[in-house]
Amino acid sequence: MSSLAPNKQLSRFELTALVVGSMIGSGIFALPAAFGRTTGVYGALVAWAIAGGGMLCLALVFQSLSRRKPALDTGIYAYARAGFGDYAGVLSALGYWIGCCLADVACLILIKATLGQFFPILGDGSTAAAIVSASLLLWGFHFLILRGIKQAALLNTIATVAKLVPLAVFLFVVARGFQRDVFAWNGWGGDTPGTGTLWSQVRGTLLVTVFVFVGIEGASVYSRFARDRRDVGFATVLGFLGVLCLLVLVTILSYGILLRPDLAALRNPSMAGVMEAVVGPWGRVFVSVGLLVSVLGNYLSWSLLAAEVLHSAALNDAMPRGLSRENAAGVPSAALWLTNGVIQAFLLVTWFAEYAFTLALKMTSAMTLVPYLLVGAYQLKLALQGETFQGDRAVVRTRAGVIAAIATAYALLMLLAGGSRYLLLSALLYAPGSVLFFLWQRERGAARLNRYEATACVVLCAAALWALWALASGRLRL
Repeated sequence: MSSLAPNKQLSRFELTALVVGSMIGSGIFALPAAFGRTTGVYGALVAWAIAGGGMLCLALVFQSLSRRKPALDTGIYAYARAGFGDYAGVLSALGYWIGCCLADVACLILIKATLGQFFPILGDGSTAAAIVSASLLLWGFHFLILRGIKQAALLNTIATVAKLVPLAVFLFVVARGFQRDVFAWNGWGGDTPGTGTLWSQVRGTLLVTVFVFVGIEGASVYSRFARDRRDVGFATVLGFLGVLCLLVLVTILSYGILLRPDLAALRNPSMAGVMEAVVGPWGRVFVSVGLLVSVLGNYLSWSLLAAEVLHSAALNDAMPRGLSRENAAGVPSAALWLTNGVIQAFLLVTWFAEYAFTLALKMTSAMTLVPYLLVGAYQLKLALQGETFQGDRAVVRTRAGVIAAIATAYALLMLLAGGSRYLLLSALLYAPGSVLFFLWQRERGAARLNRYEATACVVLCAAALWALWALASGRLRL
């Protein structure tokens, strides 16, 4: 049970809303075009089978760890630190935090791109006017969150319920307008049938599928606020299954409305274009309004998660202690200021990006896959060593190990499938974490890196230097 005052505790419903609210946001409204650019129906089904299976195993890992390691109640980074040491813990916290920041940037870009359909000055969300207006929105939410976590979580719950209404209407409309001949043509999406073609198509969508599932750990991050720790695992699995159904339906039904080239040509939010193709211009307006409600709620969820992970890490001596400072309302104010400062910097960088939304989307996936990988590996380590499984039947331990192995392999596969571009850019963002770690270690007077940590550090810094050279020479582009 939580030791917090009842008015600061989160119920099972609120924890589930945090999971759903974190996952349903900018990504789901961009799925028709994102999939249409790379794959047809068969490739989409394979991609969702891989993503659904891998993420389900990850959800089950979070559920298991919430029961087996109840003392680790500070979120995703705590598992990496407990399993693999301080260096892995710091990098996990940093990577997850940066992923949250990039997810907020993706939300802000899509909000402005949506409004850009009606106000051309905002363009695709990366124009000067869009960046200025997004900055105003950023700091407006900043001061809202400073009023209190519980109040912000309540707003997130309301927004989560509100965002499901336009999604339900969209699914009803496209199901009624579904055309079997269009769907059949989109089977291979116009490409030559074959396993080689299929894998090429699937590979191009994998980072997109990761992005729409990022947030599955929302209940885990806020487990210290849970009224009952058993609710954390329940909220994670239930939220995941509900969102998976929505994602698959939005993707597959859209192939029955427009041919793949037409889907690929839709501007974001592409779901609005699909709706318009069925019912006319009012459909675009309806989906756009629903998107604004959804993404605003999603943005709030990510802001809460980003600040909480820094704050929790600082409380547990995995980040500088200054980041643990709270205001009178119990909000991690120092972490929130730093988070929104970084989001503001990323917003300015979007001015130079060729496809700002896609870059933010895929970089979010790449940054969060490393923490996911470490979480799966930690559960696998527990199962192999038998820790926390004393008294359990052998089949329970074996099942937990298999699930953890699949979750770990899935995260590793997604990292490699994303390609060298996103690995290099991720290294560029992870490398400063090593500097932060050294400074923190010196403050504590702690021991130096061990052999494995030193090797990882050298590889990471070398990749970051390579990324800098590639950016400067034009071989790597944002």
